[in-house]
Amino acid sequence: MKTYQQLLLQNRAWVQQKLQEDKDFFNKLANVQKPDFLWIGCSDSRVPANEITGTAPGEVFVHRNIANMVVHSDMNMLSVLDYSVNVLEVNNVIVCGHYGCGGVRAAMGHQQIGLIDNWIRHIKDVYRMHQDELEKIEDMKQREDRFIELNVIEQVYDLGKTSIIQNAWQKRGRPYIHGWVYDIRNGLIKDLNVSMHDDSEMPDVYRFERRK
Repeated sequence: MKTYQQLLLQNRAWVQQKLQEDKDFFNKLANVQKPDFLWIGCSDSRVPANEITGTAPGEVFVHRNIANMVVHSDMNMLSVLDYSVNVLEVNNVIVCGHYGCGGVRAAMGHQQIGLIDNWIRHIKDVYRMHQDELEKIEDMKQREDRFIELNVIEQVYDLGKTSIIQNAWQKRGRPYIHGWVYDIRNGLIKDLNVSMHDDSEMPDVYRFERRK
């Protein structure tokens, strides 16, 4: 209970700090939400989107799940994507993984954990797609790091496969999609340089017909 109550005390202290910095802070925050970014990140508590990017509340719309996955049947993720792209009209969607990801590490092993095994299977699919490259890497830590990078890259491509993104590209030429990895060991974000803003790099089978 003391830990729980500490969070409430810290909330009050945070409110006072914000009001000292700007007495209208919460009035401004309550009246508008116009973020430029959608962040699809991992649920890991060590990777808070606003803090590691130095952004304020209201600047980043956030969706998080185990291992920052873009699963085509995940209605939660698709609802967030649709709202952010078509209502908020964000100009950038960032998939951000992180080194030391427990979900990716679990996907490299064979241990049963529970219900989450069904989610981890999607991560295992990425491993299968890149198995030849990954298993040439003998150092297991390096292999894990590369798997984390490849997983982010595949999620960027999976975003581009959605009708939500393709329709937005056709309508307004946005959003850009980016793939990043956060390094918990030094606090820095690595750009994987896989940004996309149209379907020119998509295999033809994934392209939807242009709307008239």
